Amino acid sequence: AIANDTVYGLGAHVQGQDIEQARSVASRIRAGQVHLNYPAWNPMAPFGGYKRSGNGREYGVHGFEEYLETKAIVGFG
Repeated sequence: AIANDTVYGLGAHVQGQDIEQARSVASRIRAGQVHLNYPAWNPMAPFGGYKRSGNGREYGVHGFEEYLETKAIVGFG
């Protein structure tokens, strides 16, 4: 679709009265963050782009995960 016909994908906005349809459209847009009907900014929401808009995320749990390493400790006792 026209919304995805770009090499960038940082953010998008979907406006509509039918919230289920708006969510359906938003889920198909290849962007790191999609706003629905002018929401308030949420600092806990991960921020970052798709495609050439960058890798990684800032803010929220996803922002911290870039600096963490996962370790599995397996066994009994």
